[in-house]
Amino acid sequence: MAKSIFALNRALTADELVVRRRGLVRLGLAWLAMMQVGMFALPGYLDIKVGPDDSAEVYHWAIFLMNWASLVITVPVVLYSAWPVWTGFARAVSERRVTMDVPVAISIVTAFVPSVVATIAGHGEVYFDSVTMFIAFLLTARYFEIRARQAVDERERRHGLDELCDPLIRHADRVATLFVLVQLAIALVVASIWWVIDPAHAMPVTVSLLVMSCPCALSLAAPASLAAAHATLAAFPHLRASQKQVLFDATRRIARQNLNGALAWHVLTMPLAAVGLVTPWVAALAMLVSSSAVICNAWRLYREPDDAGPAGADAQPGTA
Repeated sequence: MAKSIFALNRALTADELVVRRRGLVRLGLAWLAMMQVGMFALPGYLDIKVGPDDSAEVYHWAIFLMNWASLVITVPVVLYSAWPVWTGFARAVSERRVTMDVPVAISIVTAFVPSVVATIAGHGEVYFDSVTMFIAFLLTARYFEIRARQAVDERERRHGLDELCDPLIRHADRVATLFVLVQLAIALVVASIWWVIDPAHAMPVTVSLLVMSCPCALSLAAPASLAAAHATLAAFPHLRASQKQVLFDATRRIARQNLNGALAWHVLTMPLAAVGLVTPWVAALAMLVSSSAVICNAWRLYREPDDAGPAGADAQPGTA
C-alpha cells in the first residue's frame, strides 16, 4: 500500500511529465531564492542602533547592497517561477473572467514594483522576501493540487468516482470564483481607506490582505479529498459495494469540511490583515498553513477500510 494520497497508480503521459518536471524546477528555484532573500532581508528587519555614525552608514550601505542582491535573485522567481500565474492572468483577461490567478498576479505586482522603485531610489520599504515566500508557498500548494488532480483524472473513470468527482470540483470552483470577486472588492476598499488614513501603510496592508486571502486552500479542497478516495480505491480494489459507499460519503463530507474550513479561515484572518496586524511574510506563511491543513484533513480518508479484502456477496450481487 502506498503511503501518499498523491501516489499515482498509472504511468503519466508525456505532457503530464513535462508539467510535473517544470513545476518542480520552478518550485525549487522559488524555495532557494526565498531562503537566500530571507537572509538578506533579516538585517533590514533588525535595523538596530550600531554605534557611531560611521558604523551606521556602513550598516545602511550594506542593507542597500543586500536589497540590490535581493532584487537580482527575485527577478527570475517573478519571471520564471511565477510564469504560470502570468499566463493564467492573461488567459483570464482574454476570456473576461475572474480566476485565482487574478488576485495572485495583483499581489505580486503590488509588492514587487514598489520594492524595485525603493531599491533604485535607495530608500523605502522592500518586500522581496514576501514576494519570493508568497510565490514559493503558492507553487507548493499548486503542486499538491496538480498531483491530486493527476491522481483522480484518469482516462477511464472507474470505481464509481464519476458521479462523485465532477459535482465536487464544479462546486469548489464556483465558491472559489465568488470568493475571489469578493476578495478583490474588499482589498480595493481597504487600500482606499488606508491610503487616506496612513499612505505609508497602505501598500503592506494591501499586499498582506491579498496574500492572506489567496484561495489556494479552496482550490485544494475537492482535489485533495478525491485524490485520497482514489488512492484508497486503488490500494484496495476489491472493496465491497457497501464499503465504497461509506468511502464516497466520507469523501463528500471531508470535501465540504475542507471547503467550509478554508472559507472560515479566510473570514477570520482577513480582518487581521485589513487592520495591519499581519505582515506580508506572515500572510504567506498563513497561506501555506491553510493549504497544509486541507491536505492533512483529506489524508484521513486514505486508510484501510473496515474488513477490506476480497469482494464479498454485496460486491457481486446475485452470487449469494
